[in-house]
Amino acid sequence: MISGYLDGLEMVMQLGTLLAIAAGTLLGIIMGALPGLTSAMAIALLLPVTFGMPPVMGIGMMLGALCGAGASGSIPAILLNIPGTPSSVATTFDGFPMAQKGEAGRALGLAIVASFFGGVASMVILSLLAPPIAEFALRFGAAEYFSLSIFGLVIIASVAGKSLLKGLIAGLIGFFASTIGTDPITGVDRFTFGQLSLLTGINLLPALIGLFAVAQVLKDAFEYDPHQRVQGNTPRIDIARPRFAETLRHWKAVVAGVASGSIVGPVPGAGGSIASLVAYDQTRRFSRSPEKFGTGHAPGIISVESANNALLGGALIPTLALGIPGEAATAVLLGGLMIQGITPGPLLFDGQSGTVYGIFIAYLVANVFMLLIMCLGIKLFIRVLMVPRKQLLAAILVFCFIGVYGVDGDVFNLYLMLGFGILGYFLNRYQFGTAPVILGLILGPIAESNLRRGLQAFEGDWTPFFTRPISVTFLVIAVGLLVLTLWQNHRSSRNPQATSSGEA
Repeated sequence: MISGYLDGLEMVMQLGTLLAIAAGTLLGIIMGALPGLTSAMAIALLLPVTFGMPPVMGIGMMLGALCGAGASGSIPAILLNIPGTPSSVATTFDGFPMAQKGEAGRALGLAIVASFFGGVASMVILSLLAPPIAEFALRFGAAEYFSLSIFGLVIIASVAGKSLLKGLIAGLIGFFASTIGTDPITGVDRFTFGQLSLLTGINLLPALIGLFAVAQVLKDAFEYDPHQRVQGNTPRIDIARPRFAETLRHWKAVVAGVASGSIVGPVPGAGGSIASLVAYDQTRRFSRSPEKFGTGHAPGIISVESANNALLGGALIPTLALGIPGEAATAVLLGGLMIQGITPGPLLFDGQSGTVYGIFIAYLVANVFMLLIMCLGIKLFIRVLMVPRKQLLAAILVFCFIGVYGVDGDVFNLYLMLGFGILGYFLNRYQFGTAPVILGLILGPIAESNLRRGLQAFEGDWTPFFTRPISVTFLVIAVGLLVLTLWQNHRSSRNPQATSSGEA
């Protein structure tokens, strides 16, 4: 382990890598501060830039974007009462009231330091838990990997939207797209229609950028209101400096946030909004003055923001150890890992330990850069909120085209990006979700190859898939999750009826 950390430290502590992490963090902060733009979109935009970089440099840049976006959602939440990201909803409870008191700088300082503490704590938890989980996963064979792939698809499908059926359909679209190209076993062309660019399958890069960046641009363009303006005045910032001493005085709020984020983070699909609300609720519940919450109380901001960044490290545990992302941002990050030639899972920890520990250290460095950049550039990021939406969308779309074409100069990838962008727009519009499509693209080849390898090894016998302990455990959990989701959907569909009848 020590040698792995030393190797990882050597990879990270190079000028080019540090600059890449800083640049990724800066982009993430800008994207997170703009309501409606997500960390998944920030990572997708960075994919062409990281193509060709050394693995730790490229992944470090994307981790910087993930970390920056997770922290900067507090900026519009505190100043405008508009959450920059879904996980920043609870930040508005006390952040905006504190800003209305003329203490916007104090609120931002608390949020920045709490996010830093949460990120550092989650990195420690990630480095402690991910290796043993990956070591356990070394026991997996073809049957276990097939069941794990099905389990991963069911998880992301069940949380991608309001309808389980829609989530599964979106996942199956990704599964089908993953079959395009040359058959890995027989060498037969499948669904290529004579297009040479499809012989190697669907390129992940244009698919990711199309589904998460172009689709968001299309959504914002169709919903754009030229007469819309930011409501209200931006509160004056007094002194936006880190509030380390004050944050440490409320250490119980930090502990509650870190605990909530670390527990909720590894649960695929739980999301930052749940972690932050749980942290806020627990901090208020055990506070000596719960009546102060919602009036601009510091522990309310600290607990929520520490939970937001603690969740990110927790969400990386199943992503790196098992190759199963739990949300859209980590799904895009998983695609970025694979574009870099890194296959997440247990073998990653066994054969590329230096790279893994380099990723851990890069995430820690990203949190340091987040702290520095947020403190030094806070007034600049507020100006970003005032950039006209149509100019921002045009710049993002141009960057998408340049990035995709610049990687290999293949015009077909531009059409592929636009196709997936249009697909993503309609999937989002009708609440299918885009994360299941990406996960289907990634897990499809794993599921197919291990299913066929398993059937060859078991001489056509299907029973080992249902009798091997680990394999059947994944399948049982997947079925249980399907049943639970169907029951929750049925229950939620009946509640409005009950409410309306009660009102009548």
